Amino acid sequence: RAARTLGDKLRALDAEPRVAAFFGDASSRGVLGGLRPREAYLLKCLVAAGQDHVLGAELGWAGAGGHERHRNGGGGGSALREALYSLADLVGRWSEEGAADDEAGSGETELLLGRLLKFLGDIEEFYDCVGGIIGYQIMALELLSVSKSKDSKHRHSKDKFVDFHVPTGLNLLEDTEYASQAALWGIEGLPELGEIYPIGGAGDRLGLMDSDTGESLPAALLPYCGRSLLEGLMRDLQAREFLHFKIFGKQCITPVAVMTSSVKNNHEHIVAICERLEWFGRGRENFRLFEQPLVPVVNAEDGKWLISESLLPVGKPGGHGAIWKLACDRGVFEWLYRHGRKGATVRQVSNVVAATDLTLMALAGIGLRHNKKLGFASCERRPGATEGVNVLIEKQNLDGLWEYGITCIEYTEFEKYGISEPTATNGSLQASYPANTNILYVDLQAAQEVGSRKNASCLPGIVLNLKKAVSYVDHLGFECSAAGGRLECTMQNIADNFMNTYSYRCSKGIESM
Repeated sequence: RAARTLGDKLRALDAEPRVAAFFGDASSRGVLGGLRPREAYLLKCLVAAGQDHVLGAELGWAGAGGHERHRNGGGGGSALREALYSLADLVGRWSEEGAADDEAGSGETELLLGRLLKFLGDIEEFYDCVGGIIGYQIMALELLSVSKSKDSKHRHSKDKFVDFHVPTGLNLLEDTEYASQAALWGIEGLPELGEIYPIGGAGDRLGLMDSDTGESLPAALLPYCGRSLLEGLMRDLQAREFLHFKIFGKQCITPVAVMTSSVKNNHEHIVAICERLEWFGRGRENFRLFEQPLVPVVNAEDGKWLISESLLPVGKPGGHGAIWKLACDRGVFEWLYRHGRKGATVRQVSNVVAATDLTLMALAGIGLRHNKKLGFASCERRPGATEGVNVLIEKQNLDGLWEYGITCIEYTEFEKYGISEPTATNGSLQASYPANTNILYVDLQAAQEVGSRKNASCLPGIVLNLKKAVSYVDHLGFECSAAGGRLECTMQNIADNFMNTYSYRCSKGIESM
């Protein structure tokens, strides 16, 4: 953290016993001598983070035992030596072939090294706010430690007092007159609105597959009413634009920012749909696609990264909460500003009824009209549903100040927060928490301010979900399943950055604040 330059960082890594033991005393030359400094830095970070088995998987290294022999035996351990010789040879061929710039001339193993370096480089860049590769692993180990501890800790554990209340808001079914007015505001303000679609998730729960090839497909390709979910989003948007034209006599084309990922060839599939449908007749210039990096899956037992292929860890998207920082890093906010936008509707691809009736229009209308930083569209929650809830949080921080705001609690975190599923015996209060639908209105400047921070707050609601086993094919070709998880940011928990603060506790009427 104290190192400011790449050279300083490399010297700090070379002084780390684990790195020196793995690469030898001349770690900055020797094995990695053929790599550029940045590439050597990434591999050293991998080893410093305790993930040297990723390299050993391809190179025939016996694993932790060989590492211990080498470290404790002063250079012994034939398996490790052979692995290092293989790595040195691999690096030499990688350098001679011009690295990843010339894939046609590189062998298969050299390409694997290139993929590993890209994987590591993406993690180092995106998680720079918490310390890159090493910071990611430290955070994963901290959450893993908490999950094994009897003490239930969570992201509000540093506060003196925390309580949850049922939030209140506009019910579109009851106050129909105001709902219609809000929807009209939303249609009138359409020229000031953008659309943001986080569709980089794996969509594993859907189990969608290509019937001809057997290839796993992302959620955006799921057919619904004869069209893919992505096409459904665009039809809903075009309907609102046409309504704006019919009422106000002006045509507007809304810029659409789409967060994709490489899992299941998500990005390529999204581009293919857009190109096949000629960008929905809207022009390529009105779309901005930005790809979400994959993050390593850690084993729940020891925090080691799972390995899917030789020299490549198992990678999954790091949650939709990555969208705020990634949009800053990729210049998406500036792109929306150039289109004259000040707010955006954020919509998850798998919620096919989100545009029914007035929901999206009223949400955006209220946000624009009253200069809100953030807004949620919620609905009644069905008990047992694998969805989070919106709550009104009341907490006193260490400075003695009282903070109030709407936030989201993921269903995987209910136990930590003492939120139990409603039953006939425990009353209906828990059932009153509205479901989080992942449909948001966001003020662009407010979101950009959060996403541009140089600390963990730009990655909201980080969780390590270990409740489901991870299925993958290992580097030897065997199908495996292991308890594991990866750091996931939750998109809607950007709300944690928008609290109202008071010097006193508001004992009455907090639900209406």
